[in-house]
Parts: sequence; structure tokens; C-alpha cells
Amino acid sequence: MLFKSSLPPFSLLLIVILFAAFQQPSDEQKTLYLIGDSTVRNGGEGNLQRGWGNFLQEFFDSSKLEVNNRAMAGRSTRTFIKEGRWDKVLETLKPGDFVLMQFGHNEGSEPDTTKAGYRGVLRGTGDETKELTWPDGTRETVHTYGWYLEKFIRETKAKGAIPIVASMVPRNKFQDREVERASQDFGRWAKEAASKQDSFFIDLNSIIADQYDEWGPQVVKGLFERDHTHTNEAGARINAWSVTDALKDLKDCDLRDYLKKDKPTLFLIGDSTVKNGQGDGAGGLWGWGDFIAPYFDQQKIKIQNHALGGTSSRTFQTYGLWQKVLDKLEPGDFLIMQFGHNDSSPLDDEARARGTIKSSGLEAENIYNPITKSQETVYSYGQYLRQMILAAKAKGVTPIVCSLIPRNSWKDGKVITAEHDYGLWAKQVAWNTETAFIDLNQLVANEYDEFGETYVKAHFFNESDHTHTIEEGAAFNAKLVVEQIKTLPDNSLKTFLKD
Repeated sequence: MLFKSSLPPFSLLLIVILFAAFQQPSDEQKTLYLIGDSTVRNGGEGNLQRGWGNFLQEFFDSSKLEVNNRAMAGRSTRTFIKEGRWDKVLETLKPGDFVLMQFGHNEGSEPDTTKAGYRGVLRGTGDETKELTWPDGTRETVHTYGWYLEKFIRETKAKGAIPIVASMVPRNKFQDREVERASQDFGRWAKEAASKQDSFFIDLNSIIADQYDEWGPQVVKGLFERDHTHTNEAGARINAWSVTDALKDLKDCDLRDYLKKDKPTLFLIGDSTVKNGQGDGAGGLWGWGDFIAPYFDQQKIKIQNHALGGTSSRTFQTYGLWQKVLDKLEPGDFLIMQFGHNDSSPLDDEARARGTIKSSGLEAENIYNPITKSQETVYSYGQYLRQMILAAKAKGVTPIVCSLIPRNSWKDGKVITAEHDYGLWAKQVAWNTETAFIDLNQLVANEYDEFGETYVKAHFFNESDHTHTIEEGAAFNAKLVVEQIKTLPDNSLKTFLKD
């Protein structure tokens, strides 16, 4: 039955307009306001000094977020408010916007009515005040540095916006090859103010100081223009990068979502059959991971081969190699893993102690590791794979499991496969974790059988090694991996392959 309205057409139109007016689009562009001093915004005609805020927009998706830099040279927390600059920010600040504040360079003088004391504040984060009477009879109550920051934070939140406090960037002032820090004064007070108001905090002072200490005074000198406080363009860009890199570590901070998405990375992990030695063909031996990059459009995706010869699924983790890769993984990345050649060793042999329990299950065994001279809980091959798969997925990464490539070992004219052990267990883990799987062991074996033993030994291996392929063999295996990537259902890695 058709619904007929008794309302006149104009009333219906008015209702539609009002309804639309109250529907705020979820993708409305947000604004990031920057407030601070000359280390945040600097420059101008004939001035080569730059603040990190000058370049911050380059790190954000401008279609979703605009950086509005309201910082002003020479201002302190006190004068930024006193001159009405903060009120102007509040006038346009709207729910869902962000305010990133960084002050501290101009607060150090004793607050009084002299030119030198015009911008000074009381030290600390307490409620102490100082009453001033200016020559024209105007009275002013001066507060602590922390009080002013807390005012910014409270009033930002009252507008439905999100405040973020940053400690001041360090100056180019070294003593005994260590840069001067603000960890006992303005840096500490900025952190305390953020904590008291339950606001996000970036310890920019420590982050950049750590980098300056590593580079040393001669390198850092080249990042400043004319004095020890103001950076040139290079220094400002480095500091802007430090700001955005720190933002990525702020849990539950929506500002991270507006950063430009760097092109994703395909990470490869495994043993020497994925990357032999340094990946430079030493001894004429190569891993297939060194030949996969040319198949991808590297304008759209990066390829990093982190495989290491001699490792098993266990030692890749216990050596700390997996943690280094995990730290690099970001949402949207991809991870291909292939282990198994070195997992069959004894659990506690005195040579490498790299073996794993032969299973895809949850078995575990406590052993004494003669290499580390300590007790260690060793898990199954499958469990080590499972740990890496789940950790990758938790970071928004797409993992792909490959079974190990077959060795140049033959029986009755057929290459020996791992279909009843490591190949099977890799498949079972992939299936149980709903992870993409490439049965590289069987795929390569089928091709080897087709070529025949004589051809494979002559073209894919050398005479002294039955595990590691030469260049032609590695390139052939890489091609098989790529062909299988094309067939993986619901896996977007294929979209980065060249046409």
C-alpha cells in the first residue's frame, strides 16, 4: 500500500532540509590547531628560520585534516592568552578538532611589568599566583606554566576538541656531547599538566634530544639558523617528522588516523632459502626472496627481505629477529613467512639449539639450552608459526604462510617432499588460523618432477649443495610464489603486482 502524506509539499521540503542540516557527515574535514612559539612557526621575508609546524601539513591527508598553525614567535603561554590569540582559536574550534600545544622557550624570565618580564610565568604546575599592576593601572594575575597549559587543555575539551601537549624542542646547547634537556623543568611540567588533565602527551624534548645526542654537536649545528634556538628548514622538517612519528604511538588518539598512509610494505621472513647470506649471491647461492621485488609495482609497495640463514621458526624469535620485524609492521602491510629447513634439529643440541617439536599442535617442552646456558620452553613448529601469524594480524597485517621449498633430494625419480611433516604442518596452521597459504613445497616439487632430476640438478642447484638454489633456481621459485599470490582469494597483495 502506498503512503500518502497529508502535509503540504512545502512542509515536506522544510522537514527534509532540517533533517539534512542536523546530519553531520562523518567525513567532515577536521582541523589541527598548533599553538606555541617560534620553534613551531617561524620564517618570512629574508628569514631562513623555520618551525616544525611549518611543515606538519605534509604529513597529513589534507582532504581529511587541515593544519592551522596559530603559533607566534616570541610568545609564552601567558602572552598567547593575554594578547587574545587563544580566544581567536576558540572562536573557530569545533568538536572533533585537535589542538597541539608546545610552549616553554619564552617562559623563563621573572614575571613583572618590565619588558623582560612581560612574558615570564611562575615556575611549576601549582596554583601559585603573582599580582602585577601595570603603569596604566591594569591589574594582571600571573600563574604557573602548568596552570596556563591546563587552561588550554580544559577549554579545548569544553569545545569537544582533543588537546595534545608536547614538551618544548631542545636547543642546540651541548655539554660533554649531550644536549641540554628540559626534563627537570618545562619538559617535566608539561608532562605533569597533561597528566593532571588526562590529556595526550608527546615528550618531544626527549625524543629530539636523544636524536641530537646520537648525531653529535657538529651534525646538529647544521640544523640551526643563526642561533641555538631556531631551526632551519632541515631541522624543522626533522622535528616535524619526530612529532608525527610520536603521534603513531599515542594509543586511542584519533589524530593518528589522519596521517598520510605510507605505501605498504611486504615483509619476507624465513631461512636461507628465502635469503641466502647478505642476499648478494655469495658462493653463487640465492634465496627466492631476492627475486620477488621486480614483480611488484614498487611505486605502490615496498619489499623488505628480513629472512636470515640458519634460523628456524624458533630461533627467528629467540634471536630477537621477529621482534624487530614486528616493531616495523603497520596496518596494511603484508608478511610472507617460510620456515622448516632448520626446525628438524634436536631441541638442545650444542651447535645451534634451533630445533622445534615436530607438530602443528600446542606441545611444549622445558629444556636446558646449552647455547644460552638457561632454561627455555620450546614449542612446536606450528606454534611458533601461529605466534607470528596472530601477532601480525593483531597489528592489522596480512600474513601468508608458505611451506618450505623442497631440497634437491630424489627417490625413484621423484623429488622428496615434506607433505607428511613440515609442509603438512604449515598448511594445518594456516588453515586453523584462517591465513592464506601457498603450498610452495608441493608446487616446486611438481615442477621439479616435470623437469626431471638431471635438469634440476644442472640448472637450479650446484654440485655441492642440495638445499640452496643458485640464481636460476631462486628466480624460478620466486616466479611460482608470485603466480600463487595472483590466485589467493580475498587477498589484496595481488593488486600491487605489475600488470
